[in-house]
Amino acid sequence: MTMILSVTKIGRAMGAAALVAGLAFAAPAFASEAGGPVVETQSWSFAGPFGRFDKAQLQRGYKVYKEVCSTCHSMNLVSFRNLADAGGPGFTMDQAKALAATIKVKDGPNDAGEMFERDGRPSDRFAAPFPNDEAARASFGGALPPDLSLIAKARAVHRGGASFLGDPFTLYAEAGPDYVYNLLTGYVEAPHGVTCDGALQYNQSFIGGTCIAMPPPLTDDIVTYDDGTKGTVQNYARDVAAFLMWTAEPKLEARKSTGLKVMMFLIVFAGLLYLTKRKVWSSVAH
Repeated sequence: MTMILSVTKIGRAMGAAALVAGLAFAAPAFASEAGGPVVETQSWSFAGPFGRFDKAQLQRGYKVYKEVCSTCHSMNLVSFRNLADAGGPGFTMDQAKALAATIKVKDGPNDAGEMFERDGRPSDRFAAPFPNDEAARASFGGALPPDLSLIAKARAVHRGGASFLGDPFTLYAEAGPDYVYNLLTGYVEAPHGVTCDGALQYNQSFIGGTCIAMPPPLTDDIVTYDDGTKGTVQNYARDVAAFLMWTAEPKLEARKSTGLKVMMFLIVFAGLLYLTKRKVWSSVAH
């Protein structure tokens, strides 16, 4: 009787957990806190255990970064040669060399003890828009544009509630790209009673408050895609958010492939252990 009651209680607990997890799956948006930024979840090709980066999307995202974001934001941890790495945007090494050659790099000293400028090489990091943080702050009234190398892992809005119960099943790890996309598309008219001082802009998805120092960086048709994709703010934001996810986790595809192989091995190993146990104890009375 006691065992039956225990099983019943366990079943009820599992049912309640499943119900809560189901509610978590159904939530299309999440907020950091009451009245905080609301961020809508997006559909990403790299989501889930079998997710892979869309190479065409990464190439479009790189173009948005290069033509728009790089005028203010650095990316000090990424080299041009990384663009040709496996699991990345799919550029060839020749293409990476050509992209690197579009920048000038201060190098030296030479044999005469003087610094000089040369064309960029694949081993060079992406060019920074400012020589140092102080120069960047001076250009933006004291605000420092963050380096974007790891921004997709460094920024995210806490979803709260019971959504965490569903994350182990969906393997949700896209809070950063979701936030970047919503931030770039979150410039709307300030609600009644909210004002932004000076050059600050109201952004409904900004995690640091209601007003942000960065003006809206994207407008329709600001970048012309080579593949004919429509140049909208939503497409730009989604593509550059995916690109920033890759720069933050360039080995994502390799990690997921290794994880899948490990899980398959463990399943097979568990089966062999079970069959071995049956064989060893088959002649022993239970």
